[in-house]
Amino acid sequence: MNDPLKAPHALFDGSRLLARGELREVVREAAVRAGVAADGRPLLLLDDRTGQSLDLDLRGDAAQVLQRLGVVAREVTLLPRHWEWLAAQPGGASSALRRLVEEARRRDGGAGDLRQRREAQYRAMLALAGDLPGFEEASRALFAGDAAGFAERLRQWPADVRDYLASLSAHDAG
Repeated sequence: MNDPLKAPHALFDGSRLLARGELREVVREAAVRAGVAADGRPLLLLDDRTGQSLDLDLRGDAAQVLQRLGVVAREVTLLPRHWEWLAAQPGGASSALRRLVEEARRRDGGAGDLRQRREAQYRAMLALAGDLPGFEEASRALFAGDAAGFAERLRQWPADVRDYLASLSAHDAG
């Protein structure tokens, strides 16, 4: 997904799902609420693809918040000969690195996808339900690929949490 603002996210107030969809839409809802629940607790914003929570600078209106989002810059350490090769590639280093990553993902043939979905689902589950009954059993079922056992453990959890975690579909390929 090229546009990070179109990536799927969810916004929770405790165990209640407030918004779900593209990051740009979910951030608007978070900004309207100033990032806090009615009782003053912070809202939880989760990336559906990674299960990770995002901390947003919610100062200003939704447009200002969205303006601060975008491509994430990270440090990459390479040997000088790697930088020389990358610089000589069409589109420069960033474009070449993106192409190399996409090619590696295609060659993977989806083998890493199930593992990544399970890990993302676990991170979201930890953030939303880490203190709920049956969490450890649900975690074991998730990583064992036991879809029925996983669903059984989730049954006792709040509906929005249960439905969200189930929708992340870590079991669709296993």
